[in-house]
Amino acid sequence: MSEFVPGLAGVVAAKSAIGFINGLEGILRYRGIPIEELAEKSSFEEVSYLLLFGELPKKDQLESFDAELKSLRAIPDGVIDILKALPKDGHPMVALQAATAALGAFYPQMDVTEREGNRKASLRLIASMPTVVAAFDRIRKGKPIIAPDTQLNHAANFVYMVTGEKPDEKVTRLVDVCLILHAEHGFNASTFTGRVVGSTLANPYSVIAGAIGSLSGPLHGGANERVLHMLNTIDSVDDVPGFLDHMIETKQKIMGLGHRVYKVKDPRSTVLQTMAHDLFESHGSTPLYDIAHKLEEVAAERLGDKGIYPNVDFYSGLVYEKLGIEVDLFTPVFAIARVSGWAAHWLEQLEDNRIYRPTQKYVGSLDAHYVDIGSR
Repeated sequence: MSEFVPGLAGVVAAKSAIGFINGLEGILRYRGIPIEELAEKSSFEEVSYLLLFGELPKKDQLESFDAELKSLRAIPDGVIDILKALPKDGHPMVALQAATAALGAFYPQMDVTEREGNRKASLRLIASMPTVVAAFDRIRKGKPIIAPDTQLNHAANFVYMVTGEKPDEKVTRLVDVCLILHAEHGFNASTFTGRVVGSTLANPYSVIAGAIGSLSGPLHGGANERVLHMLNTIDSVDDVPGFLDHMIETKQKIMGLGHRVYKVKDPRSTVLQTMAHDLFESHGSTPLYDIAHKLEEVAAERLGDKGIYPNVDFYSGLVYEKLGIEVDLFTPVFAIARVSGWAAHWLEQLEDNRIYRPTQKYVGSLDAHYVDIGSR
């Protein structure tokens, strides 16, 4: 009889060469390359290529990859019609999941043994998901949809399609880094979901739609949304110590602090904190940023010895809000980044596929019998 492990915690379910995490030392690497190096020197387009194909592209390969991504940004009118038919107060993650699944009807890729089709589907998903998110946000606000601009890179184009304004170089680079930091993170719940769906040889759009559904749950995605909600309950910087003491005393979860994997400061948080500080210095600070900065300081004093530090979600929501992105779009932005990692894991799963079929421990009755409805 196999050992029962709730949530499969610590169970090794696959071999992967994509993302490496060492939570005790605060290490995150994509294909062996430290996340700090990628955040400093790379772009989301280049990181996507690295994740999908296992190596950094040469100059001509990156140019070709970037051009193909740009050519795949537009979404069919039928998908726009689906987005328009959804309730305007529906969550954008629901809209994103529905539209992503629907793309599989417009661009069928049912034979996942066909490598070129799989490659094209992966690129289409990466390219078109920002368009879906931006289109739904504009539709629900009664604003005209903004078509993708192929003169802009992936990050700048997304901000433009949402806000209607082309971001400056600093904002573009910050969003680009945010996407890089969220692109891959090992065998998390949504990645596992994608690989489980992919192991059935389902089409890639269903695979990614499944991963989106997993990410939408409050125990996985959405942490940066909840950080903003938490910070909004603190009236001022002076109230931070009392707030933190109360949370510790009542054993409540402090959003954005701590991580299931990292026992030191999340390396992604270190990168993002520096860039966020620079953004708020140059584009003006906000009360919430000042409160967050103070909360990190006090938390380091109170909780640092317990290995509880800010994670990547602690500052990312503040950055997105500063850029004019709605709070309920934070998790869809997460998905826009993570789709590169999901697609990479899907392609890897297909290389040596075996359908996931864990067993269960049955705890129900073994001696029940049918009772006629009149005697119940």
